Amino acid sequence: MKICVIGAGPSGLAQLRAFQSAKEKGEAIPEIVCYEKQPDWGGLWRYDWRTGVDEYGNPVHGSMYRYLWSNGPKEGLEFADYSFDEHFGKPIASYPPRAVLFDYIEGRVKKAGVRDWIQFSTVVRDVSYDEGTGKFTVTARNGETDTESCEEFDHVIVASGHFSFPNVPYYPGFESFNGRILHAHDFRDAREFEGKDILILGTSYSAEDIGSQCWKYGCASVTVAHRTAPMGYDWPDNWKEVPALERVEGKTAYFKDGTEKTVDAIILCTGYKHHFPFLPDDLRLKTANRLAASDLYKGVVYVPNPKMFYLGMQDQWFTFNMFDAQAWWVRDAILGKIALPDGVAMEADWQKRQADEDAYDSDHDAIVYQGDYVKELIAETDYPSFDVEGANQAFFEWKKHKKKAIMSFRDNGYVSPITGTIAPPHHTPWRHALDDSLEAYLQAPKAAE
Repeated sequence: MKICVIGAGPSGLAQLRAFQSAKEKGEAIPEIVCYEKQPDWGGLWRYDWRTGVDEYGNPVHGSMYRYLWSNGPKEGLEFADYSFDEHFGKPIASYPPRAVLFDYIEGRVKKAGVRDWIQFSTVVRDVSYDEGTGKFTVTARNGETDTESCEEFDHVIVASGHFSFPNVPYYPGFESFNGRILHAHDFRDAREFEGKDILILGTSYSAEDIGSQCWKYGCASVTVAHRTAPMGYDWPDNWKEVPALERVEGKTAYFKDGTEKTVDAIILCTGYKHHFPFLPDDLRLKTANRLAASDLYKGVVYVPNPKMFYLGMQDQWFTFNMFDAQAWWVRDAILGKIALPDGVAMEADWQKRQADEDAYDSDHDAIVYQGDYVKELIAETDYPSFDVEGANQAFFEWKKHKKKAIMSFRDNGYVSPITGTIAPPHHTPWRHALDDSLEAYLQAPKAAE
């Protein structure tokens, strides 16, 4: 048996770790080939200063920017088999910057020794399925060698993420705006906007965080235009939420309520699309960004072709540990430890999950819903159990802390659902921690004078 994993970000690496875990226990595992378009692992947690296309002419995958800190507690994403305490040798604060989280992700897969399974700088061009042979043919191009390969696989696992292909709206006047317009995907450095008046479109987490980063690094003002409802936090004095944008003229933005604002830059925090240009229609997942994705049994099995799997395609509260739970489940389905039901039952499964999701009416319910999903998958495999309720609690407290003080919620700490350790405060409050490097983050607190 031969397995193709597309992507070596947190989801793809979870899948490699799942198979390595079985091998570690003496089980026979299939041949694994993982294709990763970037020159290193980590997915979106790998910072790439470039925008547009890479050196091989492929769209830049990463949406990561300098100075990004986790916008949710690390206690909600901790690996059950590799704690933060184990990796760093000591407890760390609850909201690490990107470099720290990348180091943590990398630490586990280095320990597992799965790098040889990955072909880096290799972009998948096409995937096809032959009903006669029951096999997939995957065509991929290695940018370093400028060569193309075609290989047959028994299963394909798509772990390429869904936060890389931007949703870009148009508003009248964009083509003649006398400033800069960019999507969050191309945002790289908040210092670019020091002293600038910025307009953000959208009320997603990226709107909240990019606006906060620009504020932290000295922009003149932040204006956020919303189509439905404002985020409603207690923003700083130079931050304002306004109704939807109608048009721009020159550098002036005009809003639905009749107000206007002169701005230097417009940042589109308008979300991403599930987009798989390497897949034909019959294998391509088509779903909205929601907790229960369409056409996926147990959130991972592609119902139209159950030999194909998707990881991490849901909207997310849980992340790394949910990807693990999915990867362990997919591994066991491939190894024959978990039997798949017929197509009718699989179709009914995802439809019921969506109906259950539609019935909740609060973030609290959504967190519990996804926590229950993680517990469901863990119960069917040998993935190490952890305190999912404890992770839920960290999310609940996080929501309260954001509501109380949006610019200082990262200064709080929570209990690890893996070790029970209470996270210590960081040595520098978030708004004053301008150096986001691993070295600066892990340095010892300065003694009081």
